[in-house]
Amino acid sequence: MLQQADGHGSGSDAHGGEALREDLQEFLGGEALLQQLDDLTKVNPVTLETVLRCLQARYMADTFYTNAGCTLVALNPFKPVPQLYSPELMREYHAASQPQTLKPHIFTVGEQTYRNVRSLIEPVNQSIVVSGESGAGKTWTSRCLMKFYAMVAASPTSWESHKVAERIEQRILNSNPIMEAFGNACTLRNNNSSRFGKFIQLQLNGAQQMTGAAVQTYLLEKTRVACQAPSERNFHIFYQIYKGARADERVQWRLPEGAAFSWLPHPERTLEEDCFEVTREAMLHLGIDAPTQNNIFQALAGLLHLGNTRFADSGNEAQPCPLVDGAQCSVGTSALLLGLPEYHLLETLRIRTIRAGRDQQVFRKPCSQAECDTRRDCLAKLVYARLFDWLVSVINSSICATPDSWTTFIGLLDVYGFESFPNNSLEQLCINYANEKLQQHFVAHYLRAQQEEYAVEGLTWSFVSYQDNQPCLDLIEGSPVSICSLLNEECRLNRPSSAAQLQTRIESALTGRPRLGRDRLSPEPSFIVLHYAGPVRYCTAGLVEKNKDPVPPELTRLLQQSQDPLLKVLFPADPEEKSQEEPSGQNRAPVLTVVSKFKASLEQLLQVLHGTTPHYIRCIKPNSQAQAQIFHREEVLSQLEACGLVETIHISAAGFPIRVSHRNFLERYKLLRRLRPATTPGPHGPCPAGGQSEWPPRAEPAMLRGLLQDILHALPAPLHCGRTKVFMTDSTLELLERRRAQVLEQCARHIQRGWRRYWCRTQARQRRAAVLIQAAVRSWLTRKHVQRLHAAATVIKRAWREWRIRMAFLASEELDGVEEKHSSQTSCSPSSSPLPPTQTRLQGAITRLWPLGLALANAAVGVHGFQRKLVVFACLQLPVGRPRSCTVQTAQEQAGVLSIRALPQGSIRFHCRKSPLRYADTCPGPSPDSVTGFNQILLERHRPGHV
Repeated sequence: MLQQADGHGSGSDAHGGEALREDLQEFLGGEALLQQLDDLTKVNPVTLETVLRCLQARYMADTFYTNAGCTLVALNPFKPVPQLYSPELMREYHAASQPQTLKPHIFTVGEQTYRNVRSLIEPVNQSIVVSGESGAGKTWTSRCLMKFYAMVAASPTSWESHKVAERIEQRILNSNPIMEAFGNACTLRNNNSSRFGKFIQLQLNGAQQMTGAAVQTYLLEKTRVACQAPSERNFHIFYQIYKGARADERVQWRLPEGAAFSWLPHPERTLEEDCFEVTREAMLHLGIDAPTQNNIFQALAGLLHLGNTRFADSGNEAQPCPLVDGAQCSVGTSALLLGLPEYHLLETLRIRTIRAGRDQQVFRKPCSQAECDTRRDCLAKLVYARLFDWLVSVINSSICATPDSWTTFIGLLDVYGFESFPNNSLEQLCINYANEKLQQHFVAHYLRAQQEEYAVEGLTWSFVSYQDNQPCLDLIEGSPVSICSLLNEECRLNRPSSAAQLQTRIESALTGRPRLGRDRLSPEPSFIVLHYAGPVRYCTAGLVEKNKDPVPPELTRLLQQSQDPLLKVLFPADPEEKSQEEPSGQNRAPVLTVVSKFKASLEQLLQVLHGTTPHYIRCIKPNSQAQAQIFHREEVLSQLEACGLVETIHISAAGFPIRVSHRNFLERYKLLRRLRPATTPGPHGPCPAGGQSEWPPRAEPAMLRGLLQDILHALPAPLHCGRTKVFMTDSTLELLERRRAQVLEQCARHIQRGWRRYWCRTQARQRRAAVLIQAAVRSWLTRKHVQRLHAAATVIKRAWREWRIRMAFLASEELDGVEEKHSSQTSCSPSSSPLPPTQTRLQGAITRLWPLGLALANAAVGVHGFQRKLVVFACLQLPVGRPRSCTVQTAQEQAGVLSIRALPQGSIRFHCRKSPLRYADTCPGPSPDSVTGFNQILLERHRPGHV
């Protein structure tokens, strides 16, 4: 009976039973509300019945994902649901501020791991463990998660980096169809069952961009190449080349249509995984060119023909076993496709080489029919295993990044699910052993470790009982005696071991173990192991031989002599290996068995998982018929019991999944003190400003609790301060992060406000300084401009004065010359008659006023009639005795003086620089046609008939 996580007891059995039944009926009565419960921790009461009804209601409503505390429960829909995994939905979950508020989905787990990697508190590597039975949907879940990470982690800034990220993303996605083609097969429970385990490490750089990936594989079921259970098929790749080869390739690979092969059962069944072109294209993207692909498919075709090689009993131990009818052609075709000599191949399969004695003498002994079949199968398994490992190495070399280019990683673990068939052998034992180890990792990490940590930290906690599978692991791998140790010991003894003898030894050595059972009604020697997922019966026949996995050295030497380019790479000639391949006697090295190698690789995987923060996805298979909308309660119930889902829900509902140390808590949330008013430090005062705590260790939890109470006042979810850590729920962490974001926003606003104030003040000071500078510059420019104008005016005045003086001088010179000439003429011609008084006054006026006449003659342009006469009267200074006086405005005041020289008019031509006085002097009297300028004005004034 599980205890309640809140610590309340059940009371008396009768009263507790009635209360539980009432709660159960009340909960199950609301059938319509069951499908709305996204988290099973909200189920009350938490029982297998209530959890089962809730999952069934959600499954029938096409809701296939449900949270169960720290675990995501994924129900296989057994039908295509494209809208559930579309790129748009991936972007929606990636862009959501709180993906937990959206509907449960594998993208929620993916986004949570991606955000934890880039977290600023404690960025650590993340891992996702996808577990479940065969056919529950683990491979599909891992494939969708890889697509999600490839989409969200490829967000570069430049176009070149975008191209690089896109290429890496495409290569990582292309590794899936190759590994599924060569490592998956159709079984009784699943059409695409993984026959190997893989751990995919998605590598991220400091900017959380995907830079590469690495793939590590575990325990390929290579026996499937030569032995398939009834109603099961071989690996997908054999059916792909058989159905998808072109006509010319069929001729080259010797695969005619309709040909029958012993190692290719049920070729008539067509599956979605039989798409040959997808595999080819993926190999091409990973750098495997067409010739190399042709060599790979040719070698696989050679293995198919090798499977048709059958031997008959010779009846004589000294003679090799003959071939059955028609097998000779298969041997020749297989040898041709593998690049081996036919005779050498047949001899190696039928004759065994033995080295004995101190001198290592070589003896050749014919093999029996069973031994011939075993050597044939061993050759096929050896070639296929080497080919698979080579493909994995090629994939890693194509997608793996250099160690200095990535800092963190997200791991995806996809292993074979728990298996239980009518006949189970070493493969099923190793597969179920791996599932037991993963279940134990979940129990140790979550169910047991968390509750023990609560007790160590001093929290009030009522322990929840759970199913621990440690006894089962002690039975399989314990020390000093376990099933694995007994199998390895049988291999080291190197003696013939019968199935009945092995069964007897296991039962006698492990008697009293609670997880070991025996089926007394079974006709075959076997033993039963009570796994966490249910009992499984293992047949002891062939366990020791499969654990040895012997590879005869002559088979390796045969393959090293192959002329095929691919086999030369898979089986290189090594002289050291050749010299050490048959150590003798006491120098023989210990046998490295299949169980030992698998156990070592599994321990290495668990070490990687322990160094990460794990996340769990439990895949549930609704029915064994792989049909949609069918929910078998008994099958689902057994899976829920096996994985301990109810105990997980109990602990998740009452536990604290978030655990932060005191120092880290103070470093991240000490700024929350800004949300409360400043108080004097007291017993619950604020923490020190430094990064490290200065309080005593015993007082630190109480002060932290008081600090949080002062900050948050009322927490919506429980929070406890332990001795060294702070425990809180997801809701409390979200509340703290929101408050921290508020404080950071407030600080940012203060910084912005201060910056804006400083910027405004700086701008004002700069504006005032600019105004002052502009005023000074304008003043200086104005002074300079005035100075230039003053200088120019001075130059103009000086030029004007010089010109006026020059003109005055020239005028005086001319006047002096005229007077002298006139006087000389007068003196020279005394006999001439004196001029009339009128002409005498006119000549005097011309002599005195000729410069003004020149100016008026120049300015009279456009002046005619009355205005011209007024100008003449003004210039002659006529007596003002008229009743009317007019103000005369000369043209000089309007247009300025263009020139003081008279312009030539009429038919008389003279030089412009000569004064008209000279022409006036030569003429005894002015005539209208010979006088220009001011002389013309005077003549007009005294013309007869002028009024």
